[in-house]
Amino acid sequence: MRSSIIAFALGVGFIQMQENLPAWPLVVGLLVVALLLLFWLGRRQDTIGRAGSTLLCALLGLAWAVLLAEHRLQDYLPAEWEGRDVQIVGVVAALPHAFERGERFEFDVESVDTPGARLPQRIMLSWYHGVLEDEWREKLVLRPGERWRLTVRLKRPHGNANPHGFDYEAWLFERGLRATGYVRPRAVGERLDDFVLRPDYVIERWRERIRRSFFEVLPDAPYGGILAALAIGDEQAIPSDQWRLFRQTGVTHLMSISGLHVTMVAALFAGLSGWLWRRSERLMLFLPAQKAAVAAGWLAAGGYSLLAGFAVPAQRTLYMLTVVALALWSGRNLGASRSLLLALLLVLLLDPWAVLSPGFWLSFAAVGLLFFVATSRVGVARGWRAVLAGWSATQWAVTIGTLPMLLLMFQQFSLVSPAANALAIPLVSFVITPLALLFAVIPWPLLLQGDHWLLSALMHFLEWLAVWPVWQQPAPPLAAALVAVPGVIWLLLPRGFPARWVGLCLLLPMFFWPAPRPAAGDAWVDVLDVGQGLAVVVRTAGHTLLYDTGPLYSAESDAGQRIVVPYLRAQGVEQLDVLIVTHRDKDHSGGVAAVREALPPTRTLSSVAELQPERCVAGQAWEWEGVRFTILHPVDGDYDRRVAKTNNMSCVLRVENAAGSVLLTSDIEARDEQALLARSPALLASDVLLVPHHGSATSSTRAFIAAAGAREVVIPVGYRNRFQHPRPEVVERYGASRLWRTDRDGAVRISLAGGVSLSSYRTAYRRYWHGE
Repeated sequence: MRSSIIAFALGVGFIQMQENLPAWPLVVGLLVVALLLLFWLGRRQDTIGRAGSTLLCALLGLAWAVLLAEHRLQDYLPAEWEGRDVQIVGVVAALPHAFERGERFEFDVESVDTPGARLPQRIMLSWYHGVLEDEWREKLVLRPGERWRLTVRLKRPHGNANPHGFDYEAWLFERGLRATGYVRPRAVGERLDDFVLRPDYVIERWRERIRRSFFEVLPDAPYGGILAALAIGDEQAIPSDQWRLFRQTGVTHLMSISGLHVTMVAALFAGLSGWLWRRSERLMLFLPAQKAAVAAGWLAAGGYSLLAGFAVPAQRTLYMLTVVALALWSGRNLGASRSLLLALLLVLLLDPWAVLSPGFWLSFAAVGLLFFVATSRVGVARGWRAVLAGWSATQWAVTIGTLPMLLLMFQQFSLVSPAANALAIPLVSFVITPLALLFAVIPWPLLLQGDHWLLSALMHFLEWLAVWPVWQQPAPPLAAALVAVPGVIWLLLPRGFPARWVGLCLLLPMFFWPAPRPAAGDAWVDVLDVGQGLAVVVRTAGHTLLYDTGPLYSAESDAGQRIVVPYLRAQGVEQLDVLIVTHRDKDHSGGVAAVREALPPTRTLSSVAELQPERCVAGQAWEWEGVRFTILHPVDGDYDRRVAKTNNMSCVLRVENAAGSVLLTSDIEARDEQALLARSPALLASDVLLVPHHGSATSSTRAFIAAAGAREVVIPVGYRNRFQHPRPEVVERYGASRLWRTDRDGAVRISLAGGVSLSSYRTAYRRYWHGE
């Protein structure tokens, strides 16, 4: 059974790594044949029968994942209806989340009033309140379960595509959100019904009332959002600076509803129910206390999962607990490994895209490690010393055991995580979270205020620990992480096992694998996909330059913290030698604060005086390992006169070596192109050109394009941006060059090494749900 489940899981995972799905008629035929052969081979107990059954289980997993994926892909937004106004009627399906300028919510589409339009069943909408009349804004309070008539403008799921970045499209696909968009500001929405009676809407309305009660009792409390997140899964209520503290101390998993919380709540209810059940002889005769405790624990886990919005991590844990509960209720001892693998099978049957989530791997790894440590400690003496030793062993196992995945997925881990979790896990799981849930049932203000006091004490402890540094390193290759897995198991073997130091040797490559760098004289130029903005990383053998920092997305989010800094750290960049902020516009300078805080640059060049930089001035030049950098614009006199636009002060950079050259132009416009043609036409000639101003109609004159003569051109642009960049007439002017676009191709790598070559991230990492 174990090998069959593992084979099924491998088949499911194989499909999630594919660019395209096989034809579904072929898959249906394969599924039927595999089932028949599996029934026939199942009677054979020899090696051939077992091997054949294992292979067929892998084919079943593959076929099952394809069928579910094909079904989900059929629910799509046709390309011709992107960016068009559509009037729809539907229901607010989940708890809305407020952001700086409005609210974001999931919406179940019931009907489409616009003739000919076809929409997915569930979409993600944003409603920007800033454009509404004040009187209307006060009346607008979105609540789950309300039926609305709205005019919306939608687009297909799309996210930034960068190495080691978050796959937003996969996240939407797993949750069945097949289009995103916004409510049109000029079309007033109409609330048709205050509440639509459906079980899932009832739960969401209940969650909304609980959230409101939390903030009524703690209106200005600094940690009220954390308590709401622990009770109902509203992670958006936690500010970004608190998330940063949790990452620094390694307790992020505790501050959102995860498998640990669901398991602990189930354990608490099971223990309490079993204790109360044993107090009654009549109840004991009716049903054994152990079975009553199992049932109570499972019901508590299910109720808590629903209260938390039935998020994917909670679902996975509930499925795991269901398997364990059924085994205990039936009186069968399946064993730790069988229980874990049966839970894995159930999760993948219901959610084959779970393998795309880091939480899936971390949760199963943590549970497996706990089983492994518990098994190795069978027969250990009891008492408070044994309990303390068991808790220490558990902390050690989870810390060491999850290291390979944490470094592979996030390239960092907290050095103080064991100390932080030693206090935070029992306090949050057994005191803070249960008190928050108790308040949700019994809304007594003193209960929540006391809970907030306990949380405040824990937060002060975490702030004290946060002064210690976080271990950060380049992303190790998959091979190094796989080698580390047996090293972890070897290290966690019982004391007295010979040569446990071998496990440490297997872990070392993962920690000290060198980051890839260009050879001496070569250069890598990476145009990151930051949406409608610009961020370019230039690396030589020993130096790194960052050209712009990407856009500001909101008051609490920017490309610096979300994309640029994680990318630099994953690539092993520990020192930023030069930062160039080309001009003031927020789509180029929005991430500068996050970049300067994380990787303080040795030298800053910019036309923005507030940054207190060294001015970028035409004629500045330097050389790193045979790669020459030259500033071409603006000239010194431009700083002394008022320019028409901030775009006219954009710093233009030429990167050149023996292999070729790249011209980075930021947002220069036609007048700046003319000035460059007049001053230094020879320096404009390049192999690769970063298209000025995202391909706007105010740039890319024919004379400038001819002077550059680039064989390859890259347009940094956001998907279906409101400026309609790049303009069709501009794209036509570049017809003689090969065109790359970050909205279509993702991050673009320009390699100046023995020639000029370009590659795109979406080509290398394409998955079947991308663009669908």
